[in-house]
Formats: sequence, C-alpha cells, structure tokens
Amino acid sequence: MHEELLTIGAFAARARLSAKALRLYDRLGLLAPAVVDETSGYRYYRADQAEPARLVALLRQLDMPLARIADVVGADGTEAADLLAAYWADVEARVAGQRALAEYLRGRLSGRSSEMYGKFAIETVDVPAQVVITESRHTLADELPTWIGASMGRLETAARECGGVVGAPFVIYHSEVSMESDGPAECCVPVADEAAARTWAERQGRVWETTVRVAPAARLAYTRVTKAQVAHPQILAAFEAVGQWMAGRGLETAGPCREIYFADWDAAGAGDPVCDVAFPVK
Repeated sequence: MHEELLTIGAFAARARLSAKALRLYDRLGLLAPAVVDETSGYRYYRADQAEPARLVALLRQLDMPLARIADVVGADGTEAADLLAAYWADVEARVAGQRALAEYLRGRLSGRSSEMYGKFAIETVDVPAQVVITESRHTLADELPTWIGASMGRLETAARECGGVVGAPFVIYHSEVSMESDGPAECCVPVADEAAARTWAERQGRVWETTVRVAPAARLAYTRVTKAQVAHPQILAAFEAVGQWMAGRGLETAGPCREIYFADWDAAGAGDPVCDVAFPVK
C-alpha cells in the first residue's frame, strides 16, 4: 500500500525539511502523515504534501501562532493570502508600538523627560456636573482600544433613549491600565435625561457592567493630543506631562485621570487633535 507514498526520509528530502520538523508538525496538528503504519509506527507522506510542508516551515519563520498557521494552510488561494496579510498587518502594528515604547523609554532613561513633556501645552478648564451612562471593564492595554470603540458605540446608541448625547464622551481610569494591570476603565457618555437613563440602565442588568450616575463638577488640568499620540505608549508621555505640570504648581489630583474624546475618531487623521488627557485637580 506504500507504493505511491514516500517514507518520512524521502519526503523530508523532497520538502527540504528534516524528519524532526515533520514529526513536530504532526505533533502540533499542522501536517499529518497520509498513513501511519499501525505495526511499525512508520510515517508515510504523499508527494503533494510537500508544498504544504514548506508553507508551514516558512510561516513559522514569521513567528506566526500555530492556530493561524493552521488557518492559512487550510485556506485556498486568495483567502490564504488575505489571512497572511492580516497577520502581517498585526505584526507591523505591534512592532510600531514597540518602536514607540523603545523611543519613549530611551527618552526617560537618557534624562530627556523634560524635553518630551515640553511638547505638551497644559491648561485648566472647569466642567459642570453631568449625568452619564457608563460601562466598566477590567482590561489590559492591548485590548483597550478595541473595547473603548465598542463600548462607546453601545453607549452612544443607548443615549438616544436618554435624551441624546450632551457632551464629549470620556474614559476614566480608576486604576492603571497596562500590559500587567487591568484597571478597571470606565467609558462615560453624558446624556440629557437622567430619569430615562436610569430606566435604560435597569433594563441592562449586569451584562455590560452598565450604570448611570452624576459625574461631579470638576476643574481639569489637561493637554490636547493628536490621534497618533493617543496610541500606547505615546499617550503615557501626555499623562506624565500633565502630572509634572501639576506638581510644579502645587496642585493635587482630585480624582482618577481620564481621556476626553471630542472629535470624530474615524474621520480624523493621524495629526488631528482628537483627545484631551486630563486630571481633576484641587
């Protein structure tokens, strides 16, 4: 029965891979032999499995996770190419974030913090009390942008039942959000009708950790940042700049820090102002 099949050694030579690699691919569920002899345990492969074997090897050189390799190998033509493109876009975004973090840390370690902070103009503003509908979640930094977008979308839709949106949405960080700390963070949308908002919240239950409350009036120390600067870790420099400015003027924090989104995120370009990074002060 093995006449049309290749032994693992012969197949490894044809695929330009080692027998060890082929055993690994089998164990990982990426490329199973066509036949395994029940008596001897010998593995046999079809000649047309050579191309998938080489593809697995090349994808592993891209540090692609095993589950995504399996998806690419199992897809056809254009779909496989699209899956690879999506993965590589994720890689480039991650590398860009790491590059920005390295530059940020380089500035801190080299004593250029004041130079970084000097790029931000700090002001204060008084904001009135606001009725807000909110959604809270414990989340790490890499999941934060996706969650903020989804949460704001849900809250802005809900605001139609609560008299409409009457102020810029904002995100409050009740504790640090990083790759090691998960907050929680709270998305807030100011609405016009408190009674309608409370009726809406009662219907939600605890599905999205929603609530309605009155955010108290506050004086905020803030700096305005662009869409590009909102990305982590660039935004850390903005928060630290506001903190340094407050310390230099003897101001104390009067509540958790926040990001206030006043612009159309989707329509904004990388250099357009979209967000105020702020601390309540006293």
